[in-house]
Amino acid sequence: QVQLVESGGGLVQAGGSLRLSCAASGRTFSSYCMAWFRQGPGKEREFVATVNWSGGSTYYANSVKGRFTISRDNDKNTVYLQMNSLKPEDTAIYYCAAGQRWDPYSRSRPYAYDNWGQGIQVTVSS
Repeated sequence: QVQLVESGGGLVQAGGSLRLSCAASGRTFSSYCMAWFRQGPGKEREFVATVNWSGGSTYYANSVKGRFTISRDNDKNTVYLQMNSLKPEDTAIYYCAAGQRWDPYSRSRPYAYDNWGQGIQVTVSS
């Protein structure tokens, strides 16, 4: 199991930017696919973005394509989510996750990820 700790959240105005970081420890970080999910009040947990073990392949939810970028630095055991052009509907708790099922069906599903961070609040004001 890997332990995940998110940082970098906060309050930002619409149109602004934030960068979330997720620091991993435990098992070899480079062996995991990494993802970001989010959950707004009263809503289901929603897929945001994922990156494979090498960092060479990414996949995004349609709602964030062109605005968010996921990346990883295996030397630092860290995955990032750069969020630009933020909208009020991006307001949510954001969760970092680690999993092993990189395929077109599973990579956007919460069940494919075995390890989760505690989550971090992102609030976008209008």
